[in-house]
Amino acid sequence: MTTAPWRDPALPAAARVDDLLSRMTLEEKTAQLYGVWVGAATDGDGVAPLQSEMAADYDYDELINHGLGQLTRSYGTAPVDPALGAQALASAQRRIAAAGRFGIPAVAHEECLAGFTAWGATAYPVPLAWGATFDPGLVEEMARRIGHDLRAAGVHQGLAPVLDVVRDPRWGRVEETIGEDPYLVGTIGTAYVRGLESAGVIATLKHFAGYASSAGARNLAPVRAGVREFADVTLPPFEMALREGGARSVMAAYTDTDGIPASADPALLTGLLREEWGFTGTVVADYFGIAFLQTLHRVAGSPAEAAHAALTAGIDVELPSLNCYGRPLLEAVRTGEVPESLVDRAARRVLLQKCELGLLDEDWDPEPATALDLDSAANRDVAGRLAQESVVLLDNPDGLLPLAPDTRIAVVGPRAADALAMLGCYSFPSHVLPRHPEVPMGIDIPTVLDALRTELPDAKVTFAEGCGVSDPDASGFEEAVARASEADVCVAVLGDRAGLFGRGTSGEGCDVTDLRLPGVQGELLDRLVATGVPVVLVLLTGRPYALGRWQGRLGAVVQAFFPGEEGGPAVAGVLSGRVSPSGRLPVSVPREPGGQPWTYLQPPLGLAGEVSNLDPTPLYAFGHGRSYTTFAWEDFTGTTPGITTDGSCDLSLTVRNTGDRAGAEVVQLYLHDPVASVTRPDVRLIGYRRLELEPGAAARVTFRFHADLSAFTDRSGTRVVEPGALELRLAASSAEVRHTARLRLTGPVRPLGPDRRLRCETEVSPAE
Repeated sequence: MTTAPWRDPALPAAARVDDLLSRMTLEEKTAQLYGVWVGAATDGDGVAPLQSEMAADYDYDELINHGLGQLTRSYGTAPVDPALGAQALASAQRRIAAAGRFGIPAVAHEECLAGFTAWGATAYPVPLAWGATFDPGLVEEMARRIGHDLRAAGVHQGLAPVLDVVRDPRWGRVEETIGEDPYLVGTIGTAYVRGLESAGVIATLKHFAGYASSAGARNLAPVRAGVREFADVTLPPFEMALREGGARSVMAAYTDTDGIPASADPALLTGLLREEWGFTGTVVADYFGIAFLQTLHRVAGSPAEAAHAALTAGIDVELPSLNCYGRPLLEAVRTGEVPESLVDRAARRVLLQKCELGLLDEDWDPEPATALDLDSAANRDVAGRLAQESVVLLDNPDGLLPLAPDTRIAVVGPRAADALAMLGCYSFPSHVLPRHPEVPMGIDIPTVLDALRTELPDAKVTFAEGCGVSDPDASGFEEAVARASEADVCVAVLGDRAGLFGRGTSGEGCDVTDLRLPGVQGELLDRLVATGVPVVLVLLTGRPYALGRWQGRLGAVVQAFFPGEEGGPAVAGVLSGRVSPSGRLPVSVPREPGGQPWTYLQPPLGLAGEVSNLDPTPLYAFGHGRSYTTFAWEDFTGTTPGITTDGSCDLSLTVRNTGDRAGAEVVQLYLHDPVASVTRPDVRLIGYRRLELEPGAAARVTFRFHADLSAFTDRSGTRVVEPGALELRLAASSAEVRHTARLRLTGPVRPLGPDRRLRCETEVSPAE
């Protein structure tokens, strides 16, 4: 075998794989199409839905004699010292290679949504916090660091990013998304993909497609999305991350759309993804997603039928184990129920990817790094910068913030002194450690309380928890009120507890009926406000909550979306004034807890009007965020009589920091289409640029608008640019317009193909 063409690295990958496939038995080919989850719990809920019910029955030693496609979560299943874990993974890979005829190791995959999901690895802010930064460059830097840590530990594929666009903030997995706007999700998500792929790790886009549009905000519920919503809101982030980011894998969603499960949809996974978009990588199943075709969707009557449907649709790899692509698929191919050509097609894609990774090379070496530091000082620095940029100052009407350095501060609330308040559902401490209470956290996570005491050493800081996150016990109210009454200012730290499948108030399977603060936290806040002491509300959450009940009654409001291990110092830095807040909302903050689903991407009938007594206008709009300094937007240029439906134009303005301290402004470009052949969102984001400026400094930013950015899906299902009037609005948020350019598109309706322009390019130059 060592002299066979498939071993020759000088040959094209396709030629090598074709030669290898010609030598493989059916058993060896199907072995490349599934993963094995060694060490997964078969009792209780584990770390995946229905994990115990779906546990596969197999003899591992016999199984690997034919090879193995993937190894599932060697680090993210149980706490293990990273260095020992790397050695164990390398040993497992040698064993797999030695067992099979061809000596081919498995692809090792891991979760990496907010950092490498391993014990002792850096816990970065969650994706919703990435969105709040409006800083793709910093997100790319974070992802690059995550990728290097994964590769050093022997991991080849990361199951991230999540590119679902928020459609209903009651959904538990909002914390895993980047926001409610497809352009923001696409640009930030693409930056993550670039960073991960630059480290040699396969990025896996999920969940393809429509998962966040589930009915009633229930996890895995059927998708209620029309053709145009699917095309114009759901799909663009995936298209951008594939075309511009170079993602090499896609994960099929659990959900079904209009009766068709994504995992059994050839039009989605083959027609659109491969034939239209030109994707050549691998499609993997979400955990147990193929088996769910039989057990949950009931579009298959057996595991073999489920395997047939998924292979036909275009799923190449069954994860996390082999319920369907193992023995059931083998027998179905042998009896002629499933064409062997489907197995060949999927195996070829898997082996091409292994060839790209060097796993077919004779000199492949699984030897891990001699030392692994998964929470390095450099990692923590990036985590800290990302956390700082993600904190959103929602309100500070009377300048209560920053806090005076020698004031009396009562810190109150269930999130103030809990390190887990910083972490999302897919961080290792929240995801795995609840089943291992005897194991320490593995990383240092300062709380808001500890960080504030460090930040303001001359302040007198007292603390009372007040209540729990979600329990109804109000017995701690009196102590909390007493501490607040003795202080000059009260900092109320409220929010979510991340968890899995109902064990938290945010996270996978932790959906809610409305957007009230969890438990009795709202009642605690009422009691604190009633003391008359100024209250600073700090929210550490995985979703936005309705705050209209306290409008005009709070001294300041600070929002942080699970800001990671350095989130405590970041929040405390904003409270003290060391950090100038620069985050912007990636999701709207509602006024009232009901009235969902609602996002800012509303056509005219979705906005407030005289035909209904219900006003859905949010309390704080998408893109909103305050600062400790001020900015002037000057010298706007961009008025043009018109461009063709294939034309472009520039809009420019100068942003000047007119305050006495450094700060960052986020200039946002929105499109308003007054008349179209189908209803359109009143405004939608098509460009943005974050500008960091010293006091008195100025920068000139230019947006290069192309008519492709006005495109939408028409009545025939075709993406088109229509002639007519447009407004381009430069704004500080979706509701705070500073300058407007009116122009007219001329010429014919222009259908767009897969080469359409996806982003608005920007350029920043020094201002005179």
